[in-house]
Amino acid sequence: MPALGASGRAPKHASELHDVHELLDEMRLRPGTWVRGGSLPHLESVLMGYRIALTRTGSTKTGPSGAPGNPGPFTDWLWERLGQHSSLGWAAEIERAAEAADQSALEPFFSLFDEYRAEQSRTAR
Repeated sequence: MPALGASGRAPKHASELHDVHELLDEMRLRPGTWVRGGSLPHLESVLMGYRIALTRTGSTKTGPSGAPGNPGPFTDWLWERLGQHSSLGWAAEIERAAEAADQSALEPFFSLFDEYRAEQSRTAR
């Protein structure tokens, strides 16, 4: 029986993931497996690779258009939400703010991403 994650559910196999939102949910469940050192620049690299793989394979799975990436709707939303823009990118800015608050960078990232998804869900109705 697979070990349960913090959410109380067993992790999914990569072949069971249907879109980038599910990928991020898996990352949240077991961040140490997916994101070396809890580094958002590493997370950004994983997401970039995911986007490139979808493009190269012609996959019909939902790509990261509604997820973190440069450029994209999440990035646009984030800069508006934070009231700033940075050439360093979203990962570096969230990580910088987390360090200043003495917390893991993944916590504020997932909090912001949850807020983004909830807002997108409300506007889609």
